[in-house]
Amino acid sequence: MTLPAFTGQAGDFDFLVGRWTVTNRRLRERHVGSTEWFEFPASYQAWSHLGGIMSVDQMDCESQGFAGCSVRTLDLARQQWAIYWIDSRSGRLFPPVHGGWAGGRGVFEGEDEDNGRPVKVRFVWQRLGPDAARWEQAFSLDGGQQWETNWVMAFQRVAG
Repeated sequence: MTLPAFTGQAGDFDFLVGRWTVTNRRLRERHVGSTEWFEFPASYQAWSHLGGIMSVDQMDCESQGFAGCSVRTLDLARQQWAIYWIDSRSGRLFPPVHGGWAGGRGVFEGEDEDNGRPVKVRFVWQRLGPDAARWEQAFSLDGGQQWETNWVMAFQRVAG
């Protein structure tokens, strides 16, 4: 469950609007104690809609042969964001993570599967000024007691 201090408001994801380059680092193997990462580039573009209560992006990972989109929606009554992911490999809408922001840090959690195993999922966003951001994904096999970060993205805004 997301910490109550993390809330959502219109415009929380407006910092992403525009074009970015992304350096992705993904753990080679999950849930085995691996410390080996592989890195690949991506291009990224984001848009804000409906007065900042909806955020959409697309990330193109040409070297890996896939693209993905995030759709974020703000439940105004609950002050919580839902983040959904779709990628070109499966075409599947993945279960959402929910959460919000406290200052420049956003935490979003949900339930999913990883290779048939139930996992708790956590996304952590960090705003690092107007031209940089960071996103992390972690999975937990034990209901959130221990987390393994398995994907990190470093964002750098494209000038112009």
